[in-house]
Amino acid sequence: MLKLSYRQTKRSWSRYQEEGDRGLVHRARGKPSNRQSEQETKERALLLYREQYSDYGPTLAAECLSKEDSLEVKVTTLRRWLVVAGLWERKRKRRKHRLRRARRSHFGELVQLDGSHHDWFESRRLVGQSASQREIPYAGWAVLMVMIDDATGRVFARFYENESWHSAADVFTEYVARYGLPRGLYVDQAAIYRVDREPTSEEILTDKQPETQYGRAMRELDVELILARSAQAKGRVERMNSTLQDRLVKAMRRAKVSDLGAANKFLDEEFLPDLNARFTVTSAKSEDWHRGLDASLELSRVLSVQETRVVQNDWTIRWHNRLLQLPAESASVVEPSQSVTLCEQLDGTLRVFLGDVELSWSEASRDPSRSKPKSPRKGPTGSSQGHKPRVDHPWRKPFEEPTHAT
Repeated sequence: MLKLSYRQTKRSWSRYQEEGDRGLVHRARGKPSNRQSEQETKERALLLYREQYSDYGPTLAAECLSKEDSLEVKVTTLRRWLVVAGLWERKRKRRKHRLRRARRSHFGELVQLDGSHHDWFESRRLVGQSASQREIPYAGWAVLMVMIDDATGRVFARFYENESWHSAADVFTEYVARYGLPRGLYVDQAAIYRVDREPTSEEILTDKQPETQYGRAMRELDVELILARSAQAKGRVERMNSTLQDRLVKAMRRAKVSDLGAANKFLDEEFLPDLNARFTVTSAKSEDWHRGLDASLELSRVLSVQETRVVQNDWTIRWHNRLLQLPAESASVVEPSQSVTLCEQLDGTLRVFLGDVELSWSEASRDPSRSKPKSPRKGPTGSSQGHKPRVDHPWRKPFEEPTHAT
């Protein structure tokens, strides 16, 4: 019942007979532990935390102390020191219980994509105090497009100025070049991926759902585009965003990274390889479900803004206030009133297609006779006539009631 050995029970009974209640108190109570850290180590760790890691959590701070300051401190020990010193306080949040979705079984079976808007460079502008030091440019707020594999947790990310069609298509292109085409893509309800308008009558008759440019591209690539109904549905990438907003921001601060180009280079060469090596897990099934790009598909063409235009009688096509002239040899392929597809690629290249046949074109000058005439200069009164009415003008006379004969 006491969970003591027979001999230890006899010793405790003897001490109780001699000293009473005091004899049952452990002999080590009130004495320093033989396994405690040295006071010098504790003071140095707290000093470094105050000077360099004041906004770090205990786990990340312990890693940085070990890696950058050669000071080995256990996370639990450092957490206790910080709590006692009043430098850190555990923040517990009670949340609604949710059942976590099981991971997919294969690498490449499902990839979650999300844009993380944050002050990644902490609004810093570091100016050198001497001639040998230079100013580090400041990029301001940016968005980190994060892609994380659902089965393994492997992360791929790129920095962009904003979350748009261009950034979503470009990060997907970079991902495909490195890993291949995933089977499914899990995204949020942003306008890049979701259509707000009602289907047109033509779409209703053909039983075709309206889709965005991104949705059309994923359909052509045979990648299932899944729209999450809540942030919790794609919680894996949301939690990764939170982790990156903590760890990546501090890592770029230490590396003095303050612009998009240097940030993407830092991601590719240092941060992501280390992050994936440490936190990537093994998938339940060993097969890689990423697919190679079909030879009949051109990724740059598929991931482009595509719109339909009608060829005019003079073999010209209008595109965003531009006039594209088709050459004479194209008359054997396309005729006026036919519809062609214009593709504006990510690099700005504009291509014209009739089915799978690409048509050459050149920039045409606009007809000056069709330019909109300038409105006449208005006079001082705001009238387009350019002059004031004369003094005896009827408009200047007071209104008089007409006289009626009796």
